[in-house]
Amino acid sequence: MIALLRGVLLEKHPNQAIVEAGGVGYDVTIPVSTFTKLPEVGAEVRLRIHTHVREDALALYGFLTQDEKALFEKLVGVSGIGPTLAVKVLSGLAAPELILAIRRNEVEKLVKLPGVGKKTAERMVLELRDKLPATSEEEAALPKVEALSAVDQDVMSALLNLGCARPHAEAAVRKAKAAGVAAEFEPLFRKALEMVR
Repeated sequence: MIALLRGVLLEKHPNQAIVEAGGVGYDVTIPVSTFTKLPEVGAEVRLRIHTHVREDALALYGFLTQDEKALFEKLVGVSGIGPTLAVKVLSGLAAPELILAIRRNEVEKLVKLPGVGKKTAERMVLELRDKLPATSEEEAALPKVEALSAVDQDVMSALLNLGCARPHAEAAVRKAKAAGVAAEFEPLFRKALEMVR
C-alpha cells in the first residue's frame, strides 16, 4: 500500500493533483482544503496517501496533513460513505468545522454538503461523534489562504467536480462575488457552494 508520496507537483486542480515520483506520474484525488495549500506547480510536494483498492480500480487519495487523512478514513468507515463522498464532505467543510458539526449533532449543517442526505448525516453523527477529538473554537476558524490566479475558474471547476450543473455553478460564483467574499479560492468556493443550494 502507498502511504506517502513525495515528488514534483506536475499539475493541480481543485480535486486532483498529479505528482511525479521516481519517473511515474501519480494521479491523486484531493479535497479542496489540500488544494488550497499546495505549492506551485514544479515544486516538491509530500502527500499522505490513502490507497483505495477495489476489484476494478486502484485509487489514491492525498492529504497534506495526517489529521485530514485520519478524518477521511473515519468518514470512509461510516456505512454509506465511500471515498468519493468523503472527499466531497472534506471539500465542503474545513476539518475543524466538520468535527464540530459532528460532535454537536448539527445534522442540518451536514445535509448542506453535496451528496449528504439526512440519513447519511445522522449516521455520520451516530458513528463518529465519540471517535473524533475535541476541537477548540479557534481551530474551527477557517485559515486565510493566499489569492490564486484564475480563482473563478478554479471555483467553477470544483463546483462542477462536485456535481453542480454549469449554469448553477456560474450563478453561484457570481452571487458569491457580489456578496463581497474575498477573492480567494476557499472563501469564494465555500460561499458559492452555499449559493448552489
